[in-house]
Amino acid sequence: MNDPTQEAAERLQKVLASLGLGSRRTIENWIRDGRVTVNGVVAELGVRVSAKDRVLLDGRPIDLAPRASTPASVVLGYHKPVGEMTTRSDPQGRPTVFERLPPSKFGRWIVVGRLDVNTSGLLLFTTNGELAHRLMHPSSEVEREYLVRIRSHPSREALDQLRHGIELEDGWARFDRIETEASTDGHTWFRVVLHEGRNREVRRLWSAVGHEVSRLMRVRYGPVVLPRNLRPGESRLLPADLVVELERVMS
Repeated sequence: MNDPTQEAAERLQKVLASLGLGSRRTIENWIRDGRVTVNGVVAELGVRVSAKDRVLLDGRPIDLAPRASTPASVVLGYHKPVGEMTTRSDPQGRPTVFERLPPSKFGRWIVVGRLDVNTSGLLLFTTNGELAHRLMHPSSEVEREYLVRIRSHPSREALDQLRHGIELEDGWARFDRIETEASTDGHTWFRVVLHEGRNREVRRLWSAVGHEVSRLMRVRYGPVVLPRNLRPGESRLLPADLVVELERVMS
């Protein structure tokens, strides 16, 4: 007969991430560094725990018991301005996205992906590290949509290259969709969609066909669209039905 305690157990990194202690990748690094113990033994990746186990992080106990008052996931949408870093602190003293976030009652905010300092637009934050991990993982293939302003006017051949794929230094990449939004004498606006979150991927794709990105704004992440009335530097909790749509990525 199977032990019911073992059936209820889950991987340590998943449990700690769901408590909002950090992203799963961060917690996996803590485990590798020997900072986590389970029942007095230094934890290893993949170990399973339940609410009956005694887990310590840096010698401090972690309560694994479910919290009835805590919702499964809390997600915050933030309109990142140009000039803010997507980090908790910056050695150069530049402002960070975390400085303007409202306090959370259910654990610390975990950012879902990143935007570079010169990119504006939609950033998502959650207190559920497992949700953050799934939304960022390449296997989830969550769509990201951007508005891009390009210097000059790309040729049809360049646009075809971007649709069919270009080899970057970290592998092949392409846009799933490219639509022309507007054009002026010196610039062209495009709406582009891709389902990856590689570092500066949108900028690198355009650079590969000889065009510089002069403005870049993320306007959608999966089912979440940047509200038109959410000004730069403002944030808003997502409604429950939209959070449910995001959580489907985890199923």
